[in-house]
Order: sequence, then C-alpha cells, then structure tokens
Amino acid sequence: MIKKRMPVAAMALVMVMMTGCGKTPAVTEPEEDAKEYVVTDVNFDSSVEVAREDNHRVFYEIFVGSFSDSDGDGLGDLRGIINRFDYLNDGDVKSGKSLGIEGIWLSPIMESPSYHKYDVADYLAIDDEFGTMEDLKELVKVAHERDVKVIIDFVMNHSSKENDWFKKFCTARRQEDTSSEFYDFYTCEKEPVPGRRFEKIAASDWYYECNFSGDMPELNYDNPHVKETLLKIARFYLEEVGVDGFRFDAAKYIYYGDETKNAEFWLDFMSELKKIKPDIYTVAEVWDSDTVTDKYEPALNCFNFTMSQTEGYIAEAAKKGDVNKYVKYVDHYVKNIEKKNSDAMIVPFIANHDTDRAAGFLQNTGGFAKVAANLYILGPGSPFIYYGEEIGMKGSRGGANTDANRRLAMLWGDDDTVKDPKGSDYDVKLQTNGTLNDQLLSETSLYNYYKRLIMIRRANPEMYLGTYEPLSFADTKAGGFIGEYQGTKVCVLHNTSGSSVTLDLSKVTGDAFTTVAASIGVDGLDATIEGSKVTIPAQTSVVLRK
Repeated sequence: MIKKRMPVAAMALVMVMMTGCGKTPAVTEPEEDAKEYVVTDVNFDSSVEVAREDNHRVFYEIFVGSFSDSDGDGLGDLRGIINRFDYLNDGDVKSGKSLGIEGIWLSPIMESPSYHKYDVADYLAIDDEFGTMEDLKELVKVAHERDVKVIIDFVMNHSSKENDWFKKFCTARRQEDTSSEFYDFYTCEKEPVPGRRFEKIAASDWYYECNFSGDMPELNYDNPHVKETLLKIARFYLEEVGVDGFRFDAAKYIYYGDETKNAEFWLDFMSELKKIKPDIYTVAEVWDSDTVTDKYEPALNCFNFTMSQTEGYIAEAAKKGDVNKYVKYVDHYVKNIEKKNSDAMIVPFIANHDTDRAAGFLQNTGGFAKVAANLYILGPGSPFIYYGEEIGMKGSRGGANTDANRRLAMLWGDDDTVKDPKGSDYDVKLQTNGTLNDQLLSETSLYNYYKRLIMIRRANPEMYLGTYEPLSFADTKAGGFIGEYQGTKVCVLHNTSGSSVTLDLSKVTGDAFTTVAASIGVDGLDATIEGSKVTIPAQTSVVLRK
C-alpha cells in the first residue's frame, strides 16, 4: 500500500539569519501565524562514521555579483554571502531549516575590469565591487565554523590586459628587452599560429595569444617563472586566507590543443599544491568528452559535462528515461577514473554559469527538476548545485546571445538590492517558479524538496562514500545501485516514470533490504517494501537499508 506522507509540523518564523557587520538585507516577514516549513522526517540512524574532512560533499556554486547585495549598490558581494550563510548552512545538519550545502564555490573574486571577473588584473587583491581580503577571510571562518568548505575560482590560463604583468610584458617586447622577467610571461609569436587566436602588440612586431578574447592574454607556462608565480598565489590563498581549494577555469587550455602536455602540467602543479595542503579540494573545468577528461583524471577531478545540460545523462533519465542506462554509465565512469587515481570522484551537475539554467529544460511543473535532483544528488561523488537551481530560477542566452542571462540576480523575494549583471536582458516574466520567499512555507516547493534531498544524502553516506554496484532490472526503466561503506549497505532506487512500479530485489541481488530509510518524490507518496518486493510511486526515489 502506498500512503501519502503526512505534512510535517512547521516551526520558526520565516527569516534568513544574518551574521557579520555591514548593511543587512531585510527579509519580508510572513503573516503572523505563518511558519517556516522545517524538514523533520529524515532518519539519521546510520552507524557509518563520516570523516568530515572528506571531500565527497554537496557544493553550491555562487556567482558572487548576482547572489546577495549587502551595501545597496546593486552588486552581490562577499558580505552578502556572509549575511546569507544561515540560508546555505545553519551549522546543524539535522535542523531541517537551511539548505544544508557542505561546500561553496565562489566565481572569480580577484580584481578585474569585467563583471564576470574571469580576466584578473591583480591576483592578490579582492575586487572592490565584492569587498576586501578581510571579508573573504571572515567568510571562510564562518564557513569552517559550520563545516562548510570554500573553494575559489582560479583563472590560470589567462589574465586581464590590465594586469601589470601584461603591461610589463608588452613593454619588454616593444623594447626587445630579453633581460626583463616579463619578456616571456605570455605566449607570443612573430606570426599568428593557424587555428589559434592572436592579436598584435601595438608598436611592435609581436603577436600575443588570446584564444578567449583579446582582453585575455594567455600566460606562458613554458616559462618556469610563470608556474612559480601562480603557485605562490595559490599558496597565499590556501595558507593565509584559508580556502580549501580551487576550481580551475579553462584547465585544458594551458597548452592549447596539447592534451598530453596539459595533463603533465596538472600532475606537476597538483603535486606541489598537495605539499601545501594534502586534503585540498580541486575540480577542473575540462569542457569535453570523457575520452578527453580521462587524460586529466590522474591529476585532479573534472566536472562531468557528459551528464549535464539538455542532452546529458541526468536530464535524459529524469524525463521518464531509462535509469538502468544512467547507473550503468555512472558505474563505468566511476570505475574508470578510480583506476587512474585512487582519490578520484565523479563531479556531477545539471547546469552552471556557462550553460542555460536547468529550469528551462527540466520543467518544475512536470516534476523533472525534482527527479533530476534525485538522480545526481543521491549518488556518488561531489554534486554541484548552481545558485537558484533550488528555487527553479530560469536563464538562457536568448536573442542577446549573452552569458549574463545565465547569471541573473538571485530571486530572494525580500528587499535584497542585488540586480542582474550588465548586458543581461532576460524577461522577468519568464521566471515562473517564484522567489525563495514564495517557496519557504510550502512543503512541496522545489526549495524544501532540495533541503530534504540533501539531508537524505547526508543521513545515508554509503551512497556517496562507498563502492558503487549498479542494479539491472529487466522489463522496466526503473533502476538503481547498492552503495557499501564500512561494512554497511544502502540500496538506492529511482523510478522516473509516470506510474508506480514494483521491483523484486531478489532477482538482482542476494542482499536482503528490509527497511525504507527514505522516500522522496514529486507527489509526496512513500515507497513501501514487503519481503523482497519494493513498490515505488511515479517519479520517486527510495533509499533502502537492511
């Protein structure tokens, strides 16, 4: 028998707790008798001990300039993130009040002339629009007090034209001053190389490489001084600021088109970083097929682009697709990268700041957004949520063909003054899923769904820390896997179809799972188990324990 989950008692007035100094964004108060929905039905009875320095965490990408504005200038900033930290993680994994994320990735925060900051003018300065180095240190401190890791975007392939390094490089090239330490700091040729982009250095016979933009000259890693300089910068942020690691932008472009040389560079660079911080968290952007990312995995983990976006494995399975195909892929990927690196882990995501937002292709009204979240959060590795994904924010390049439309202001629904970035023209009428404040009170909202989902994952660590054994069921698209860690097991099953299914576990495993530890689905119906047969409602996932 399938039963409707009873509504959980609501508690605590709706508010986003603020910390730190500076202007605090006010929060719209609910009606006097309204209460915030709190998740209280997740069972934390697992006997597994999780070492919280472990890197298998749920991360949350924040495009800093669009998240929360603390000083009323319309730009998100570091103080805004500090003020909103109780929203991200209130320090109690069982409270059911905060989103419960375990790590944050900050988009570039170093001094830069652009809104996106992927062209760094000064690597050792925080951009004035975002705050100060002291603000960053305070944010790291607040995060660590709540057992949340902080990684920052490290743009190493190129800098800004406004960087003093580049200005000194151009001067040295014009003067043919080979004695200058900056003479070979950037990639430079007498003639442009076919298939790559170059621009001429004014008043000289030289061309500098700039594959992303003429405003982003590419650093020359054949010059040992460049690598040593960037390594010193990394050391500063790890040791002096206390960040936990980095997201490496454009990792496959260090040596344009030379994957072998790139892979060798990252092996060397990562070996140096691990001397500084053995448990460093790093993830690389290698936007390519698995056959290409394979070459980087011996050095560091890579985002899995094969699983992401409209045509990725997650969306395919979420839209009533074949879960058996999905788990078979995950199993192959995990086992493959673990052969290359014992510390390797899968890093899945649906969308990020460079892609159209997931709510555009995973309609919340059809339940696909919730099902997709089940698939990639209730699984191995370290999943990444893009800010606003948890409330179904939309955003796409559109007619203006601009990434700014993918990086719109977070929809808090209170009086936060954060605004959309420069160049965006996304019609607010297209935002059909509401604001955070619209969703706070509703048990069935996407936001509260994400809260429960992350808690379920945390309460059942075998699913992400342990071995991964896919289960193959015949004559059904439902499927799942068994995760084993420290001698205990969980069975995670997904039914992405539009109708209830009953699976006989005795046909695929000798393990006897007898208890429904958690059930989460679009319609709020609970899965049930009788003997070896588990019945799973439509668009629902279930976690079974012995």
